[in-house]
Amino acid sequence: MNSQKKNILIVPADVPEQQRDLFIQNYTNITRGTGKLMLFACDQKIEHLNRDFYGQGIDPEDNDPEHLFRIASEGDIGAFATHLGLIAHYGNSYQNINYIVKMNGKTDLVKTQQKDPLSRQLWTVEQVVSFKKNTGLSICGVGYTLYPGSEFESIMLQEVSQLIYQAHQHGLVTIIWVYPRGKAVNDETAPEIIAGAAGLAASLGADFVKLNMPHATKEQSSIDALKIAVQAAGRTKVIMAGGLAQDPREFLQELHEQIYSAGTMGNATGRNIHQRSLAQAIAMTKAIAAIVFSKSSIDDAIKLLPRVF
Repeated sequence: MNSQKKNILIVPADVPEQQRDLFIQNYTNITRGTGKLMLFACDQKIEHLNRDFYGQGIDPEDNDPEHLFRIASEGDIGAFATHLGLIAHYGNSYQNINYIVKMNGKTDLVKTQQKDPLSRQLWTVEQVVSFKKNTGLSICGVGYTLYPGSEFESIMLQEVSQLIYQAHQHGLVTIIWVYPRGKAVNDETAPEIIAGAAGLAASLGADFVKLNMPHATKEQSSIDALKIAVQAAGRTKVIMAGGLAQDPREFLQELHEQIYSAGTMGNATGRNIHQRSLAQAIAMTKAIAAIVFSKSSIDDAIKLLPRVF
């Protein structure tokens, strides 16, 4: 499938006729009309507690939750994903942001070796819709992390399937993080596991799925494995997890290959942005956005970064 066809928005059939225009508006807002998504993903305050926000190699500004909102407000992103509690605290001060409400979350204090992961939904779609109406904030969609392979996957599958359907009923875009995990999963980034996660997201009706990069094997490269996952996702668009902070050029190179070689439709980046100072973080969003939205080369994107990098 060529990129032009992939960029065509086909509104899901579970979006009611009276909500189609709103769904198209929300989708267009977060993708800038390109079909691609640059998601500033900041759900780690629950997921990883404070270790991603304070410590060696992390700018001191990052310990303040408002740092995330400043970046999202002043940077170049499509949407900002975080939990509803943080949006309730800071949203009125940052009304120019397109928000994705992360609907579930758990800490990582309980390890898989002790108990398989279970991350339950924290708010209802109706509460999010009411919050949006009362605040006037640009809440464009909802997100959910699913752990297939957990012995509790049936609970999360039930929740996320209902979440996607209900969100579409209200014209909201849906993004699910799909991370195969649990004692039954021997290799979380095996190509067949990642491709399976992509197909699972499609079967649930998600608009976007956030995946980890599949690892290379003797038979194929990581990029070739990712191509298979993109194909398995069908009309559900694949965006890639940003992962741990790394050298900016290396990160941007990988992002460019994921989009323009493997056919992904964007990225979901957190730590590679927010662990930097405000000025550096804003510059990083602009470099990423240049690749995602403007098809810029690596060299042109790098030029958007300050020399202090």
